[in-house]
Amino acid sequence: MLLPVFATTAVLTLAALIAIFPATLAPLLAQALGVPASLIGVQISFLYVGAVSTSLLGGGITERFGACRTSQLSLLALGGGALLATVPSLVTFSIASVLIGLGYGMTNPAASHLLMRFTPVARRGLIFSIKQTGVPLGGVLAGLVAPPLALLLGWQAAFVTVGVAALLGAVLLQPLHARWDDDRDRSQGWAAAPFSGLALVWRYRPLRYISLAGTCFAWVQLSLAAFTVVLLVEELDFTLVAAGAVMAGLQFAGAVGRIVWGAVADRLRGVLPAFVLISGMSMTAATLVTVMSPDWPTALVAAVMCLFGASALGWNGIYLAEVARLAPEGRVAAASGGSLVFTFCGVLFGAPAFTLLHALLGSYQLAFGVLTLVCAVGLACFVASSRAWSRESLLGKG
Repeated sequence: MLLPVFATTAVLTLAALIAIFPATLAPLLAQALGVPASLIGVQISFLYVGAVSTSLLGGGITERFGACRTSQLSLLALGGGALLATVPSLVTFSIASVLIGLGYGMTNPAASHLLMRFTPVARRGLIFSIKQTGVPLGGVLAGLVAPPLALLLGWQAAFVTVGVAALLGAVLLQPLHARWDDDRDRSQGWAAAPFSGLALVWRYRPLRYISLAGTCFAWVQLSLAAFTVVLLVEELDFTLVAAGAVMAGLQFAGAVGRIVWGAVADRLRGVLPAFVLISGMSMTAATLVTVMSPDWPTALVAAVMCLFGASALGWNGIYLAEVARLAPEGRVAAASGGSLVFTFCGVLFGAPAFTLLHALLGSYQLAFGVLTLVCAVGLACFVASSRAWSRESLLGKG
């Protein structure tokens, strides 16, 4: 069990590192590409166009080629996208973002499929949450490594570094292919029904509602990851390196939060109480962001952002574990891929919406305040999912 958990976590860490990298270097990239820093949200939308595409196909790809081979394909796309991003062109950078997204979208269906094979039911919430720490851990690495590396060697060298790391990761997975992909179905037409996972999720109300909740929480999560650095630099007078350190801190808090929430969900034998706490913490932190000022002590700003990270970045593991639990027998990868289409759409439309909010309100801080409403809607959807599952269970028993 340990090796699959380590491998899936490492793949997700690399994927998140490369996906978050541009946000960490937003001020430098904006200068190099000749665009406002607030347009980082548009870049994220291009990334998630790719992620949505491979999420639609992720279940079929995993069933056809196996979880290990799918993870390798993911890393190849991520590495290629990072290398392409070194070309100082807005058009090329947009294409690179889509390629990175294609790799990112394949990671979770493959990981969910693999972990369901090797994870005991009683530890599923915790194991999935440990795997999902890869996202904030990737953010920690981005916050700590990207700004100093870019300032020392240039932003292009920074992208080359992470691109090569992803390609090396694909090579290192090769010895595991035969063992982990022994359940692959070579007759599976992975591209024949790209919307089958999405249809599965929409037909089954518990999966539909939890996926809509994922849309809301993903909007909040990626808004936090994408706009923290530019918020701190442009409105709270932080240096780029100091802002990167805060970004690393909140991402680390998110990694710890994922493990804690997974343990809480397993302990309480249900994820709803954990989501109530997550939503409350996120709404509190978003409200505090709206009243920050450059006069606030750095430690206090960092503490608030870490509280935000522990909650808004901490929900993914128990969410995916719940999706896997609700999925029909043998359809975990398809249900995970279909559900992730909803969460990726939360980013695809949420990041530009955040950019629009900034334009309308004239402040990143006020835009963060609007996220309290998004959290409330997400919690309502999650409650609806739990109630729908209870009704389905009662009908099944009847």
